[in-house]
Amino acid sequence: MEIVFEKDYLRELYYDGKTTDKQHRYQPQIVKKYVQVVNILDSVDKTADLFRYRALHYEKLVGDKAGLESVRVNDQYRIEFKSSAERGITICNIIELSNHYQ
Repeated sequence: MEIVFEKDYLRELYYDGKTTDKQHRYQPQIVKKYVQVVNILDSVDKTADLFRYRALHYEKLVGDKAGLESVRVNDQYRIEFKSSAERGITICNIIELSNHYQ
């Protein structure tokens, strides 16, 4: 999949391991796991392949977040994204790294 980061702090977390955005600060183990999960997203060809990784708990969201998909970073955080197939390439637009208990 081709990865597109919708927000700058998500790109900074992935490439730099930290962000300049004071509102989005995460512990080092969360950032490390986030990078690992994004690498998995990058390595698969289509979203259906994510079902092989049971620990990610891949799911399509419903309700007010209908149209989004998510994978777990850990028990507390998940990555919300939107995927689309264009010209045979699945583009994964990462929307948010969020606490799914909020």
